[in-house]
Amino acid sequence: MKDWERQRVARQTRIQAGSRYARDKTVAASDLPDFLQAVLRPGDRVCLEGDNQKQADILAGALADLDPTKIHDLHMVQSGVVLPEHLDVFERGVAKRLDYAYSGPQSARIARMLFGGQIELGAVHTYLELFARYFIDLTPNVALIAAVSADAQGNLYTGPNTEDTPTVVEATSFKGGLVVAQVKEIVDRVPRVDIPGDQVHFVVPVGKPFYVEPLFTRDPAAITETQILTAMLAIKGLYAPYGIRRLNHGIGFNTAAIELLLPTYGEKLGLRGKICTHWALNPHPTLIPAIEAGWVEQIHCFGSEVGMEEYISARSDIFFTGSDGSLRSNRAFCQTAGLYACDMFIGSTLQIDLQGHSSTVTANRIAGFGGAPNMGSDPRGRRHPSEPWLKAGAEADPGTPAHLRRGRKLVVQIGETFGDKNVPLFVERLDALTLAEKLHLDLAPVMIYGDDVTHIVTEEGIANLLLCRDKDEREQAIRGVAGYTEIGRRRDAKMVRRLRERGAIRRPEDFGIDPLDAGRSLLAARSIKDLVRWSGGLYAPPSQFRNW
Repeated sequence: MKDWERQRVARQTRIQAGSRYARDKTVAASDLPDFLQAVLRPGDRVCLEGDNQKQADILAGALADLDPTKIHDLHMVQSGVVLPEHLDVFERGVAKRLDYAYSGPQSARIARMLFGGQIELGAVHTYLELFARYFIDLTPNVALIAAVSADAQGNLYTGPNTEDTPTVVEATSFKGGLVVAQVKEIVDRVPRVDIPGDQVHFVVPVGKPFYVEPLFTRDPAAITETQILTAMLAIKGLYAPYGIRRLNHGIGFNTAAIELLLPTYGEKLGLRGKICTHWALNPHPTLIPAIEAGWVEQIHCFGSEVGMEEYISARSDIFFTGSDGSLRSNRAFCQTAGLYACDMFIGSTLQIDLQGHSSTVTANRIAGFGGAPNMGSDPRGRRHPSEPWLKAGAEADPGTPAHLRRGRKLVVQIGETFGDKNVPLFVERLDALTLAEKLHLDLAPVMIYGDDVTHIVTEEGIANLLLCRDKDEREQAIRGVAGYTEIGRRRDAKMVRRLRERGAIRRPEDFGIDPLDAGRSLLAARSIKDLVRWSGGLYAPPSQFRNW
C-alpha cells in the first residue's frame, strides 16, 4: 500500500532533530551550525533567501561553514546570488547545483566557477519563472528566510522588505518543507503579521537587521548630458505620443534621468497627468521630485530601498503600506503587475545585436537578468485594452481587423551607443551565445528577445521596430541608431533614409530637440542632497551616498 504521508513525516523528523537545539521555536545563533546540520540532508533542495536586495546573511554564512562530509550536494534554488557566501557554499563543497535569477555583485565570480565546473547550472531564470517552479518541480525541502522580528508563536514581521518571502514560504511550508527564519529579535507582539507562525518552524534571533543592498539608488550627480538627451527623446518621442501612464523603469542612470526630467522638461511639455501616473517600481529616490510635484498617483513595489522608509510611510497615498505604516512589497505580485498591468517597460542592457536581442552577459560576467524578461516581454495572455497598447498593436499589425488585432506592450531598450570604458552597446553577436557554447547550455541566456523589443533609444534617435516590415528593415533601423559603432558605420544609408521618412527612425531634430539643450540644469535634482531637500528631510540616504 502506498505511503501518502512521506513528506509530512520527513518534515516532522527534521523538526524533531532541530528541536534538540531549540527552545520552542527559537534557536540561538551560536547553535546554528549544529542545528542546520541536524535539519538538512545531503541532496536537499534549499531556498536561501537571497533577493536582489534583501539577504538572509547570517543563515548564508552558517550554511557555507557546514562540514561538506556531512552536508553536501545541496541544490540551491534562490532569486539572487549576491553575497560571497552564496558562492562559498559551492566552493566548499556544501552545494552542487544552482537555479537562480540574478547575480549582479557576483557576476564575475559566478562566471569563473561555472567555467571551472564548481557549479552545476540548472538555469538562469526570470523571477516569475523561478517562483513558478517553486510550485512545480523546484519546491524547496528547506527554506532559509529573513524577517525583521518574530513573536513567540513564530509570526513574522518583514517590514518594508517583504520581497520574495511570502512566495518562498508558501511553496515550502504547504508541501512538507521546513521554514527557518533569521530575525533581528523576538518581540512580544509584531507590528503586523506578514507570515503566520504556523508556516514557520524555527526562528533564529541574530541581534541585528538582515543585509539590504541599496540597489536602486542613483546619484543625480553622475547623470551625463548624453543620458539627459536620451531621456528627453524617450519623454517626447515615446511617453507623450503613446500616452504612457502605467509603466516600469529598469535600473540605470538613463531611466533615473527620465524620472528627474518629469517635473522640469515634462512639465514644460504639459504632460503632467497624461503620462507616468501608475508604476510597478521599487521606491527610486530619483522619483521623489516627481512625486512631490504631483506627477505620481500610485506605486507598487518589488522591494524597498535603503533610506526611503520614512518617506514611504509619510506618502501612504502613493505607496502600498500596512497598518504599521511601513511599505508592503511583494516581488511576485509586482512582477505580475509589471507583466500584465503596465503598458511599457524601459530599461538598459549591455549588448544588443542586429535582431534586437539583448543580454547583460559578457565574456567574463554572468549577471543574470532578474525580472527584466518578465517586464520586457509582450504578454500574449493580456486581454484588457488601453490606448498605448492598441496604438502599438496597430503599428505592428495594420492589416488585421481592429477587433481581432492584439495590442502590443511597449518594450524599450535605452542606452548610449558607447558604454563604460568606450565599449559599444551594439554587437554582431551576443556574448551570451559564446557562453552557451562554452558551458554546453541548451539555451543561451538572452535577457530580452528581439521580437519583444518595440523601440531602441540612443543619443542618435529612436528606432521604432513596430514599423519595420521585415528583418532587413529591422536590422537597418537598429544600425540607424547605433551611431559611430562598427554596427552603425555599416548601415545602408539609402534604406536608413527611407526608414526615417516613414518614421521608423527619428532623430532628435525630428522631435524639435536640440542636443545642446540637454544640460544638467534640466534635472529636478542634481545631487543626493537635493533629493533629501525635495523629500522634506524624510529621505535618509545610505552613508556611501552622503558627501556633505
